[in-house]
Order: sequence, then structure tokens, then C-alpha cells
Amino acid sequence: MKSIRQMKSWSRVALLGAVAATALLAVPAMEHADAQSQNDTDTYRQLSLFGDVFERVRSEYVEEVSDQELIEAAINGMLTSLDPHSSFLNSKSFRDMRVQTKGEFGGLGIEVSMENGLVKVVSPIDDTPAAKAGLQPGDLITHLDGEPVMGLTLGQAVEKMRGPVDSDLTISIRRQDAEPFDVTLTRAVIKIRSVRSRMIDDVGYIRITTFNEQTTTGLQNAIEKIKAEKGDKLTGYVIDLRNNPGGLLDEAISVSDTFLEQGEIVSTRGRDPENASRVHAKPGDLTDGKPLVVLINGGSASASEIVAGALQDHRRAILLGTQSFGKGSVQTIIPLSGQVAMRLTTARYYTPSGRSIQQTGIAPDINVPLARIEKLDNSQARREADLRGALNNPSGNGVAKPEAADGEDTAQPPEQADYQLARAIDLLRGIDLYRQRIVN
Repeated sequence: MKSIRQMKSWSRVALLGAVAATALLAVPAMEHADAQSQNDTDTYRQLSLFGDVFERVRSEYVEEVSDQELIEAAINGMLTSLDPHSSFLNSKSFRDMRVQTKGEFGGLGIEVSMENGLVKVVSPIDDTPAAKAGLQPGDLITHLDGEPVMGLTLGQAVEKMRGPVDSDLTISIRRQDAEPFDVTLTRAVIKIRSVRSRMIDDVGYIRITTFNEQTTTGLQNAIEKIKAEKGDKLTGYVIDLRNNPGGLLDEAISVSDTFLEQGEIVSTRGRDPENASRVHAKPGDLTDGKPLVVLINGGSASASEIVAGALQDHRRAILLGTQSFGKGSVQTIIPLSGQVAMRLTTARYYTPSGRSIQQTGIAPDINVPLARIEKLDNSQARREADLRGALNNPSGNGVAKPEAADGEDTAQPPEQADYQLARAIDLLRGIDLYRQRIVN
């Protein structure tokens, strides 16, 4: 009996405990439900307020405004209030953005500007319909398919020159010292060049202006061209990311991977911890380990900072220049119905060492601000050879070459006029000289 009473007693305790536990679980659940209900009520109240304001503006604003304009402006205001990089893309902005990121479009292949209301050819791009038709820098385009250009903005004129591949466009040209003439061009795929390169003596110089779908291919082609031209005599590379505002995350990753053998390139973390990601380099350094100097400045942002941060953390490159912009977030383009989209900040990114560069930017390894190079006249300085009775050099070659006299051409090559680039080239040559002396 005693055991039965104990069992009953334990049963009552267990029952009371269960009731208490149920009550403890039920109270927060009820509070959560109440809070959710309150939030829903507040949301509907705010939406009702938005509807009231919309109706009052629509009916009472001093000028008539279309519903589409009001709604797009309201959506854009909501997104831009979140951060400086979230925004609404109407159909035109969405179309322009896709052209920029894809890096190619149907067009004629002309770099243009406006002059006195007419479109002026700055330069035809090689291997495009414009170049093949013989258009020349300085040509003025007066009509497009018979319609006058006068009165159009540059953007409107460019939009008319773009169009479906294989479609024709007749343009009227006014050229100096020639009668105006018409030429019919067939639009082709025009690729936006985001990578340019050249040799500066024994240094390969590669300039990346943006990160679009053509960037990695352009970079690889530039490296192969430099290697083929200079071979074993190549000292190293200067990768110029100054004033590069960024672009596609995937392209920043593949550009970094071009110079790395292994290791993490970048990690991203969003609102949901389960969506965090890490990207690692694949084996293979296309530059064969040659020294790299990366130029950055306050205009190097986003994708540029991903590349610079990865190469700096892995000690693959020396960063030279000034502090970068400091944009450490990732935006996702989310297409919406009606050929519009929104650009929404969905994650922060971190360099391989785990640092966020948001607001702080990347500090260069060697700080070199912009400066003007001025050559000082040192031609009047006295040397040993100027002294009366100075001993002769037994080798017979001790007379130094005099400095350039007044009136001689003292113009500097472009790389010498760019102080940061000149310092980068000097640094690469210094590294190469040091290596040679260690080997010898």
C-alpha cells in the first residue's frame, strides 16, 4: 500500500509538473502569438497610411503624376533608406545594368562624345563594324537612319545606335575637308574592354577598369600576351585597380584565383548563418609566381577590394597607393515582374584573414599618395671631372654623360608622369635586382 500511495503521490507530482511545464511553454507561445498579431495589425495600419498618402498625392499634388512614377519612387525610397547600395531598377536601369555586367551588346563599336549637338567619334574600336567601315576619330554623326541627331542627348543617341545583332543602321557622316556622306553599318556583338595591358620595358602593366563577364578572359589574354612578348626577361606585373568601382563578385573571385595557388579567397555571411559561404582558390598561378604590385586608391571599391584583400592576406602581392573605398557588402539583383528588379544588400564579405573592410577600406602595404614628379635642374653641380688637375680614370670611361641641356626634349613617358605607377615599377625592379644578387 505504501508503495501504491507513493506511486499516487509521484503521479500527482508528475501531473502537477506536467501542468506547470505546459503552462511555462504555453505562456511564451501565447505572448509570441500576441506579439505577432500586434505586428500584423501595425503593418496593416502602416500600409493603410501609405494608401492614404498615395491617394492624397495622386489627387491633390500641384501637377499630375502617374501612378507608376509614384509607386516606383516609393519603392526606391524604401530600398535606398536601408543603405547606399540598395535600390530599385526600373526597366531602363535594369537593361543598362545587364549590358554593363554582361560586358557585351549589339552595336557599331564606336567610342563617342557630344560636340555642338552632334555625336563625335572619339575612336572606332578595333575589329568592329565602325572600324571596318573606315570611320575616323573626329567624324561627326549628323543623322541616324535619316533622323537628325541634333536635339538628342548622348544617352539617347547611343541607345539608337545600339540594337539587335545583324540589324542595319545608316549614319550620316560629316568629315573635315570632305563632302558629307552616308554609310550603312550592320550591328555586331561589341564587347566592353575592361582589361587593357602594355609592356613598360620589362614590366607587364595590366589595367582593370571594372569587373564584368569579360574581365577574367581579358586578364588571361593579357597575361599570355605579356609572357609571350617578354618571356624569361619579365620582371613582374603591375595590376592597376585604381578608380575601379567593382562589379561582379564571381569575376573578382576568378581574377584573384588567377594569381593564387591555394587558400581562401573570400567568405560571405548573410542574415541567415546557414547561407554563409567560403570560396577557395584552385591550383594554378597563371603568372608563374612572378612578383605582383597592385595599385589601389580611394576609388578602388567592392570587387576591387576583394581582389586586393585576398592577394594581400596571402602575401601574393604588395599593395601600393592609398586607402581603398571601404565597401564590404554584397548586393543581389532580384528580378521582379514587369522587367524591373531591385538591388538588395544580402551579405557582408570578409577577406581570407576574416576581416571586414566595411567603412575602413584596405590599407596599402606602401602608402604612396598622388604626387607630381618635377625634375630639378642639377646640371650646374660640380663633379670630380670638373676639378683642375683631377686624376684620369684608368679605364678611360669615367666622364659622365651631361644632363639634358636647355631646349632639349625632357618630356617624360606616361608611366613616369604617374608617380604611383613609377614607384610600383621601381619596386618591382628592386625586388628583381635583389633576387638576382641573392642567387649570384
